[in-house]
Order: sequence, then C-alpha cells, then structure tokens
Amino acid sequence: MVPIKIVIWLTALSANRAGSGGVSAAATGVELCLAPAANLGVDYERSGKYSPVWAVLAGCLAVGSSTRTIIASSALFHLNKLCFILIYEASADDILDGSIMTESKDKQRRPRPASLDGIVPSSGQLGAPVVRSYEPNKGRPTPSLGDFTRRADGLHSNRPVTGPGQAAEKAETALLDEPILLDEQPTKKKKHYYGHKRPRLRRILKRSGLLTAALIILVGGFLFWKLEKDISKVFHGNFFSVFHPVSKLKGEDVGRVNILLAGNSADDPGHDGANLTDSIMIISLDTVNNTGYMLSIPRDLWISYGTNQCSLGYQGKINAVYECGQEIKFHQNGFPNGGMGLLEQVVEQNFGVNINYYSLINYGGLKDSVNAVGGINFTVNSSDYCPYLRAYGLYDGGKDYATRGVLVSLANGTHVLNGEQALDLARARGDPPYPSCGYGNSDFTRTQNQRQELLALKSKAGSLGVLSNPAKISSLLDAVGNNVQTDFQANEILRLYSLSKKIPNAQIQSIGLADSSNHLIKSADFSSISALIPTAGQGDFSDIQTYMQRLNSNDPVVRENASVVILNGSNTSGLASQTATKLTNKGMDVKAVSNATLHQKTVVVVLNKQKTGTLAYLQKTFKVVPTTNTTVNPEAANYDADFVIILGEDAATTSNPPQ
Repeated sequence: MVPIKIVIWLTALSANRAGSGGVSAAATGVELCLAPAANLGVDYERSGKYSPVWAVLAGCLAVGSSTRTIIASSALFHLNKLCFILIYEASADDILDGSIMTESKDKQRRPRPASLDGIVPSSGQLGAPVVRSYEPNKGRPTPSLGDFTRRADGLHSNRPVTGPGQAAEKAETALLDEPILLDEQPTKKKKHYYGHKRPRLRRILKRSGLLTAALIILVGGFLFWKLEKDISKVFHGNFFSVFHPVSKLKGEDVGRVNILLAGNSADDPGHDGANLTDSIMIISLDTVNNTGYMLSIPRDLWISYGTNQCSLGYQGKINAVYECGQEIKFHQNGFPNGGMGLLEQVVEQNFGVNINYYSLINYGGLKDSVNAVGGINFTVNSSDYCPYLRAYGLYDGGKDYATRGVLVSLANGTHVLNGEQALDLARARGDPPYPSCGYGNSDFTRTQNQRQELLALKSKAGSLGVLSNPAKISSLLDAVGNNVQTDFQANEILRLYSLSKKIPNAQIQSIGLADSSNHLIKSADFSSISALIPTAGQGDFSDIQTYMQRLNSNDPVVRENASVVILNGSNTSGLASQTATKLTNKGMDVKAVSNATLHQKTVVVVLNKQKTGTLAYLQKTFKVVPTTNTTVNPEAANYDADFVIILGEDAATTSNPPQ
C-alpha cells in the first residue's frame, strides 16, 4: 500500500465568549485526496459553553511519485495563540478503515480523549456530518476512526458538505500560511531502567560500588605487598609459604614449645651498651594443657660464656653473651649463628631447658608495636606511697631522651600507655641519683612490668579492633619487619598464632627467679661488680634446673611441686624414708620425715586443696580417701605443708609402693 503522511497543523485563535448559545468559529475545509482527482471539503461547527479556544483546521493534498501527503487537523489543548505541527504516518487503508488511534502509556490510568477532528466516519462514508452536542465531561478512550459511536470531544459539523461552507473554506484557507511538510522522523524509544525508577540514583550507586571495589583492591594490594616485604625480611621464606603451614612446631611432639626472647636498645638514642640484651625471657607454651609461662632471666646473672675468645673475658653478666657471640661470630651445629646462638646455648646448659626458637627485638619494636595497636592498658598496683605523685604508684625521675620528661609517673590504677610511655616503663628501674618510688626491687620490678606489658600487647593485638583495621595491621607489620629477628619460618607463623590464641592470659604465669616463692638467686660481688648468682652457689644451677623441670613438665604433680610431710605410723623401720625418696623423684617437695603413733591404715591429711593434681595422685597411690580432719589426726596439725601422710601397717605390706 502506498504510504501516506498526515501532517497536522494546529493554530490556536482567540475566540470571543458567547452566551448560552455557544461560540462559532470560522471553519476550514479539509481535503482528503486518496486519488489524484478525489477531493472532499467539509465545513465544521463546534459549540460548547465557555470554550475559550478554537482550532482552525486546514488541509491540502499533495501527490508525489511514491507518497501521498494529507494535511489534516486536530484540536489544540486549550492553548492560546500557539502553533504546533504533529506528524502521523500511516497507509491509505489505515486511514480508510480508521485503524489510527492514540493509546495511553499507562493502560491502568484513564487516557485523555483524542481524535482526528472532523474525520468521523458515518454509515461507512468518510467525512459525513454528524450532529451531536458537545459534552466535555464525558471523555472516553480515543476510538478508532471507524468507530462512529464513540467520538472524543472536538469539532463536529452539523452543516451540509456543499454550499456556503465551501466559500468559507476558501476564505479561511487564504488566511493560513502554506502548509509545512516535514520529513519522516523516527519515534524515540523510551529508556527502560529495570528495577530502577531513578536512573540518576542508579548511576550514583553504580559508581560508588566501582569506587569501593577499587579501594578494596588498592588496600588489599598494598597490604599484600607490605606483608610480603615484612615476611621476607623477618622470617625465612616468602609470603606464599604462609598458606602452607606446618602441622606442628618444634617441641610439639613433647607437648611444649620454648622460645628465647631477648631485647636490646640498639636503636634507642642516648643509651649506652646498645648491644647488651638487658631483657631476656623464656616464653613457654604448653600445647597439651593450653597453658604457658613467661620467665625473666635477670640481666645481672653471673654466667660462664662457654668460650675464652671474647674480649669481655670467659665469664660475666648474662646480658653480655649476645655481644660476645656477635664478636666471635659464633657458629655451632644445633644453634643459630651469631649472638643469639651463643645466648641460646648458655641458657640451655645452665637452665636445663631445650630452646626451640629465638626472637631478638629492638626496644623500638615495643614502642612501634604499642603505637600500631592504638596503645595498651596497664594497671599499676604499687604498695609504695610516692610524694612526687601524692599517691601510691610508680615514679622514676630518670630522663626520657626523646621527650625530655621523666621516665615514669603513674599513680595506681589503669592507664592507656602509648608507645613512648610503654618503652620508658620497660626501661625504668629506679636507678639513682634520680628520685623514684615503687622500685624497691629495682631490676626485678622492671622485668615484672615488661612481662605485664607483653601480656597487654598480646591481648590488644588479638582484639577485633586491630584485626579488622587494615591501617593497624599495616603498622604492626612495619613494627615487626623493622625491629624483629627470629629463626621462625614463614610457614610456622599461622601455627604459632593458632597455639597462642588458645592460651588465655589468665593461664600464662609471670615468673621471676627472685620471686618470694622461689628464692633461686642471691646477690654477690665480683671485683667490685654487683651481680646475681644461684642460691646454691656460684655456677651451681641445680635448684634452678629442678625448678625449670617442674615448669616444663606436663605432669600436674611435677608442676604443682606440693610440699609433704611423711610420718611413719607402722612397725616397719625406714618406711617413711623410702616413701620420701619415691615422692621426691615424682616431683614433690618433702619437708620432713618423722614417726607417729601406730596406725593400722594409712591416712592422707589435706591442708591445701589447691594442689588437685597431687591430691589425685596420692589418693590413687595409697588407695585411701583423703581427709581434712585434723582433730582426728592431731599429728598433722603441727606441720606447715600441703599434705601430711601418716603411713600405717597396710603401707608396709602393700605390693605396690608409690611410683
């Protein structure tokens, strides 16, 4: 079918309001030329009360070689003095059968009525006049041109086709401008935003998501680079070794991992003896019972270096062993090279402890680590009243080389220490000539504070606030990478973390060799040099070794080291002494051996209920039910011990003596 372009030219004219009779406007003729000689002219009249605008309809026929153009008209939406041009394209058959119609975009909403005014078929005749009054409030969806029973509001003719209307059409057409024929314009499709009615918000969310993803990639890449750099620098291995962890650390086969930790002040400005390891600890993890301990070795402990090649001599304070090993470039199978290797050898030989790993930390490492985690909580509980504080607490008037203030000024209570404060507390021992309070035990107080700081740092580093903060993790990696030397392998890091995470701080003992419960060391002078030696005598570390064996044992009886008194209530001479030897070998501390009144059955009197491991062992060994009744057993009340054992006749005849 030959396509026909319908160009609609609308012109709004001012109209005068009429009375109740309505308003009349000049009608225009419409030419519909479906064939070269076919012409129809129609005059229309529209009446409606209070209608302010009239649409003037004008048309002409233009015939081309391949298209036909019909200029028709449509009503203007009550606008004044405006001109619009609307274009419709359809085939000739569509025009004739009235298939052109306007549909609402939203079928659920009542559409605004529209029509091609003046072209209303009647009885199958195009352009036949239809008489009907104007009903503005009775709008209906726009019908097809062929539906003459449903007409939208508009201009409808009630005058004959011929006659005066034709003259009016000619006169009115002369007043109109020549019709403008427009080229075909494609209909612009409406964009659909699937699930998003606000495309601007959609774009913002999309860009925000891309920016967030980019930041995550950048931060992750930075942390990966830093982790790779620090792991390669500190540990033996690369970053990827971390993801292939070992199943066990050295020492786990026997249920205990021992780490030698040493600290020096090589990076501390203004500090003499930078290579002296003034802080030495043994950190032990019980992998069977998920417990542990930290034992400080005093820096002034007099020791043999095990070599005569050092310029410092063959013996001296233990804090100089590292410097000696560095000087002679220590190298021996089974130990690390250098100063830490020699220190490890000295500790093993004198303390009877098998060292599995070592770590050497600069004092700056403590400061940087504390700053990295955002500070640590430290509780002061001093029994000394300090006039400088006007309260109980710790005070050391020594100078901080960095801040030029005093080293320590902390009243009793909990404080949040930054890195510099933590470092000052780790160094302070109340040395004269500076004023001090709370440092009655000098270096022993200092090492106690160091152990407490390490526990506080362990808690803070493992907290969610640190582990979920990339900035803090990055700073902590820098602190480790710049200040730590160790012989841990990269693939052992995760296993070490896993073991330490299982041990709460409450299950980690903080121990000093000079603690009141130990009495393992004492003061001594060597050529006017003040030092410390074992209580048993210079070079005699037997008591210390026995103590360390108890600490490192997985046997609760050995660890508890319960004190016992053995009384012989049988007629068998020497029975108490034999029993004492066997219990001593088991790890108990036999305080006394004596006689008691005759007893047919053995009695175990419990004076300390805290030693549960020993209590279970004695109950099983002597096949008795322990008692706490000292009234029935008055001999037991005379002794200060954890347990009093009264051997009866049944102990002399038993076939299973204590093992």
